[in-house]
Parts: sequence; C-alpha cells; structure tokens
Amino acid sequence: MIELVIADDQSLIRMALRNLYKDEDDIHVAAEAEDGREAWEVIRRIKPDVALLDIRMPGLDGLEVLRRIGKDPSLSGTRVVMITTFEIDEYIFEALAGGAAGFIMKDAPPEDLLRAVRLAAAGDSLLSPDVTRKVIDAYAERGTGGARPHPNLGDLTEREQEILRWVATGLPNDEIGERLFISPATVRTHVGKLLAKLGARDRAGLVAIAYRSGLDIPET
Repeated sequence: MIELVIADDQSLIRMALRNLYKDEDDIHVAAEAEDGREAWEVIRRIKPDVALLDIRMPGLDGLEVLRRIGKDPSLSGTRVVMITTFEIDEYIFEALAGGAAGFIMKDAPPEDLLRAVRLAAAGDSLLSPDVTRKVIDAYAERGTGGARPHPNLGDLTEREQEILRWVATGLPNDEIGERLFISPATVRTHVGKLLAKLGARDRAGLVAIAYRSGLDIPET
C-alpha cells in the first residue's frame, strides 16, 4: 500500500485529487495539507511513501518543503512529485535539481496522475517529456552561462551516457528499455551506476545534470 500525502492550498484541487486516489486499492491518502508548513509537519510525522506537493503554496512553498525532505535522513524513503497549473513554471527546473521524483500538471489525465504516484513509489519517475523539454528550454533562454558539463561525465561508459540521455527525456525504465531493446532491470542497473558516479540523489537529478551538461537529448 502506497502511503500518500496531498498538499495544495486550493480545497477543490485537494478534493479532486483525494477522490481520484481514494478508490485505488494500492494507494492510501494518509493526510492532506493546505499550505507548506502544514505539509512539512504532516510529512515529518507520517513519513509517507509519496508526497504530492503544489509548487506554489503559502507559508512554505513546495520547493522549500522539498529541500527540507532532502535534508532529513528520516525521510529518505519519501519521494516527492510536484504538481503545477503552469506548463512553463520557472520553479520546475529547481524542483528537478532539488530531487523531486518528477512533476505533473494538475489538469493531466487521471491515468497520468495515478501513474506518477505509482512510479515515484517504485523509485522511478514521470517527468512528462514534452513539458520537461519546454521547461529546460525556457530555463536556457534566460541565460545560464552555457553548458556546464558535469566533471564526472568522462567516467561514464558509452552505454551509461546513452542511458543518461534517455533518462533526460523523462521516460520511465520500461519505455527506455523498449527503445534500446534491453530489459527494464538492465536500465535500472545502469541508472543506479549513474546515480553513484554523478552523485545525483535520484533520476530527476540526472535529468538536471544531462541538460546542464548540454547533452544531446533524444526526441520522444
């Protein structure tokens, strides 16, 4: 059973999300929060498997809650999925770099919202490839001083670099495996090696590294 916390300052959004998840046999909505401070207190107390956080909330925003989760060893098992109403949100890149398991639009199809939570709980992610590409492009247009290759890129094998580029598309392991004609388990093994070699907290961090390093990301 996936223990889920939902945090959003709009009561209608919380109700819609609660109604979506409550009928699923494998997901339990353990608690809700209407602002960032309440979300942080609830997450510290419950230690859920997944926290679904609105990026913009009063008190503490979702990014600050994400940062606090990342710094708390007792919450190492809690995965964070950020939700937003904006397709291009200036904070989404920071969310990825901060260790979010992914982000998804509030008006995404129900099956995508369900899948995002399940993938996050399984250690995978749903980064919405089209939105990811747009956000990173928008970030680059604001000016970041050009590509900044990660210092450990040279330590990667050719296959690991290929996997890194595909991870940056936002696709989960099974879909990457289909494109490369390898098993999801093999993809998962390579991702584990990438995390260790590049010092990333999770695969969302790998996405940020790939884009910041200026890698050629495949079209999906």
